Amino acid sequence: MRAIFHADKKWGIGKKNGLMFSLPKDMKFFRETTTGKTVVMGLNTLRSFPGGKPLKNRTNIVLSPVDAGEGALTVHDLEELFKEVKKYPEEDVFVIGGASVFRALLPYCTEALVTKVDADGGADVFAPDLDVDPAFALAFESEPEEDNGFFIRFCTYRNLSPKPY
Repeated sequence: MRAIFHADKKWGIGKKNGLMFSLPKDMKFFRETTTGKTVVMGLNTLRSFPGGKPLKNRTNIVLSPVDAGEGALTVHDLEELFKEVKKYPEEDVFVIGGASVFRALLPYCTEALVTKVDADGGADVFAPDLDVDPAFALAFESEPEEDNGFFIRFCTYRNLSPKPY
């Protein structure tokens, strides 16, 4: 299982249940990385998508106490989630948010693919800061590149000892 998200300078990941930036290169990377794969999210993340609909061409798993609706598989707790994700190749399962789901699942992820945005997006939700987390090490960082007026870097963090599930 891996995580994928973008974060601003303060590890902010969203504002008012939406994205803070419009980043076409980051969206292309996300699409290319997750299409045909399995994505795991919380209910608020699902609701943030256009029309509140699951992402196309992916298996959508929603960790939520209430049913997520048509097109998504709802799991109600971590035990149920882990049982479900074992049905898929580990490298094909991506945790995509939100903040509480990242906090719960990052310890189980082998790596996190983070697009770091060199800006403050005024976030109201945050991911754990992997730069100070001793469980994670920066394994790759691209050169900065411009994306719709912002400078971004594609980074890969490796979990030094992921928890088994």
